[in-house]
Amino acid sequence: METYKKLLLANRAWVEEKLTIKKDFFEHQYPSQHPEFLWIGCADSRVAPNEITGTELGEMFVHRNIANLVIHTDFNLLSVLQYAVEALHIKHIIVCGHYGCGGVHNAMTHKNLGLLNKWLRYIKDVYRYHAAELDAIGDENARFDRLVELNVIEQCRNVAETSIVQKAWKREHFPYIHGWVYDLHTGLLKEIAMMRPDEDINDIYRFDFDNSEEEH
Repeated sequence: METYKKLLLANRAWVEEKLTIKKDFFEHQYPSQHPEFLWIGCADSRVAPNEITGTELGEMFVHRNIANLVIHTDFNLLSVLQYAVEALHIKHIIVCGHYGCGGVHNAMTHKNLGLLNKWLRYIKDVYRYHAAELDAIGDENARFDRLVELNVIEQCRNVAETSIVQKAWKREHFPYIHGWVYDLHTGLLKEIAMMRPDEDINDIYRFDFDNSEEEH
């Protein structure tokens, strides 16, 4: 049997299981969604947001890319963020990286990876910001793990520096921004950062909404 056909069969089994538990399961799912969380995570196939958090359908809005980056020129990310914050009124944004991230690891090397070079450049910038701390770590694996953590922290800051989030903080006093790292060896999530509404950020990134309604 072709491997993709197994996915279709698994889908049918999943539907039957849900309907056995609750006959109108999908009728309740259809009209609208009201997730409380936005997950910004890595596209790694081993880090499935709903699976590792035990959340059900409709509880989490999800955006994934290589190395869970929040880039201010990425209109895909910004569109997801704006919809989650302004339309869905999510309460929590979770930026989740993971130890053993291939994107972070490749960014630590001098490999020429073609188009991917442009994306990994943002992680190299994170390394440069924290070079003194990272270079002082003698063990390469420990340095790798720390860069994973620092990358998550920097992406949380990038989320907070958007006008989308700052406007929500001013109007609604949420969302909270959380930085987590998933450990592939243990299956556990580690909380390494949290930014509360109206968190103090560098003044140069702060927007004045009395004079400007710029969206991004």
